[in-house]
Amino acid sequence: MSVTTEIIAIGNELLIGDVQDTNTHWLCQRITGLGGIVLRATLIRDDPQVIGEVLLQAIQRGTRVIFTTGGLGPTADDLTLSAMAAALGRPLEEHPEALRMVQETYVRLAQAGYVAHAELTPERRKMAILPAGAQPLYNPVGAAPGVLLREGGTTIITLPGVPAELQGIFEQSLTPILRELYGQGYYAERVLVVDCGDESSLAPAVDAVQRAHPEVYVKSRAKAYGPGVRLKITLSARGDARDEVEGRLSRALKELQRRLEALHIPIVQIS
Repeated sequence: MSVTTEIIAIGNELLIGDVQDTNTHWLCQRITGLGGIVLRATLIRDDPQVIGEVLLQAIQRGTRVIFTTGGLGPTADDLTLSAMAAALGRPLEEHPEALRMVQETYVRLAQAGYVAHAELTPERRKMAILPAGAQPLYNPVGAAPGVLLREGGTTIITLPGVPAELQGIFEQSLTPILRELYGQGYYAERVLVVDCGDESSLAPAVDAVQRAHPEVYVKSRAKAYGPGVRLKITLSARGDARDEVEGRLSRALKELQRRLEALHIPIVQIS
């Protein structure tokens, strides 16, 4: 069974349109590739009450893994960890390992001339104050560590909002944890490009294949109408074993090809 996952993107800048939330898109791709299934993604403001409410709702739904993004920095409006601690009834504590990570980062930055000094100011120490029981995750790009926290059957992974930092933690520090959470799940997809500019004419074939192969997600994507327009049809599946997933995709693909041929819709490319 796929591991249920939710993403909570936190930041006023996202909801006033100042910053585009590319992190959620990136995480959805990576989680899907691991064989997980993202059931919900939510954008919320830097509001402690809202952060706590949305987090608890996700836990109460029985979500296995929750990713949060944003709100880990040194400024007063970086409230994610304090809001999480309050919602979960955990005290905030300065974590020695997190403090070491922050210190080493500022020493390195000071030596490179990127910051004036490596002193651990209150603002910098703030990034090492975590909810009790949390584990810091090394940030290979920036100063604020990510955070891993387990609450009952839910694993909460809190990442910075800066895309390079988020991606660095995900691809380096989280590798063994992701393997533990998502196991050896397998995901694959096939993409067909068809010489057709009218998505409605594809609908009978797409809908029939989806009904016949419910374990495969089939989706056509329209961009515009007009001559020369080509549409994409994506088939995707996930499961525990490669052979199982590839077999599902192969059967669905063959039926889709047959149905498109019956509708006289040419297939330009399969990848």
